[in-house]
Amino acid sequence: MLNWKVRFRNPLWWVQVALAIITPIMVYYGVTAPDITTWGLFIDLLQNAISNPYVVFTIVISVWNSVNDPTTSGIYDSIQAMGYEVPKKRESTAAKDKEDN
Repeated sequence: MLNWKVRFRNPLWWVQVALAIITPIMVYYGVTAPDITTWGLFIDLLQNAISNPYVVFTIVISVWNSVNDPTTSGIYDSIQAMGYEVPKKRESTAAKDKEDN
């Protein structure tokens, strides 16, 4: 099981998923960010991607890599991560050293 509630509350996860969708499209079609100058071009690019099974497959794999936690076996979050209500804040090294002393 994955802790979807916490993932949905994490803005960094949303950016990671968005990039997992957009990057394979841009790489396959050889497009760079400055090439996308209108919403029409962007929508055309998405429509072309959706009609291409290879691009869809690479998007699925990229999104899978964004969702899957490689530090656990299978497709599950750790027991610790399942207990989170909000994304865990990373402690600073200084705060951790202070706790240890």
